[in-house]
Amino acid sequence: MRGNSLIDGTRNLTRDALFDGNLTVFQEKEGYRFSVDAVLLAGLTRIRPVDRIVELGTGCGVVALVLAHRRKTKHKIFGIEIQAELAGLARRNVEENALTARIEICEMDFRDASRRFAPESFDLILSNPPYRKTGSGRINPNRQKAIARHELASTLPDLFSAAWRLLPQGGRIALIYPAARIGHLLCCANAGGFSPKRLRIIYSRPGGPGRLVHLECSKGGGEEATIEPPFYIYREDGEFSDTMLELYKE
Repeated sequence: MRGNSLIDGTRNLTRDALFDGNLTVFQEKEGYRFSVDAVLLAGLTRIRPVDRIVELGTGCGVVALVLAHRRKTKHKIFGIEIQAELAGLARRNVEENALTARIEICEMDFRDASRRFAPESFDLILSNPPYRKTGSGRINPNRQKAIARHELASTLPDLFSAAWRLLPQGGRIALIYPAARIGHLLCCANAGGFSPKRLRIIYSRPGGPGRLVHLECSKGGGEEATIEPPFYIYREDGEFSDTMLELYKE
């Protein structure tokens, strides 16, 4: 990814490039910025051409942008974002990349998504939900970062509740979440009526502890699940692993 900063009125933005400059992403320089989590979510989730997709908590829209750019589905992709500044930035990114026919950004609380979308409107939900409980650790003074990282605007049970309404039986939800909170993630999934189906542990580098998990759950379904091979972000020399580099390719 390449980037350079620019001033846009009173907003300090960076203009970052993915896929050798074929995809442009504007981000707040000081506010919430997408991380490797977004690249992992877009790259590791299994997506079929017929999937109707919505991302809950789309931020600046990078996951939807990557999927639309790669033409992973024949349907329009929806991104829901509660923060007005980020929703506006996501729309700008969609327009900048000429993807308005393939992506629609909705500024709203995903807990109210059923007011905008009929039940069972989607086949796949994607999300990088907030991973810190309110009251645990220092709340970031930057509001965008605080809402993205702490459960200030929504909780994990809220996410599964919204997913239950938006997905048909057998519909899937895919998430990236801290490995240290996998117990909480699996409990919330089961309590929300979802069965874990595919789990991959993501490591920073070989020999280290698991850092993140990529989990795909199905609405309903049996107990059988697949544990995927481990995924390493970096090699021992600190450079991106071959599997990580693949996620940055067209």
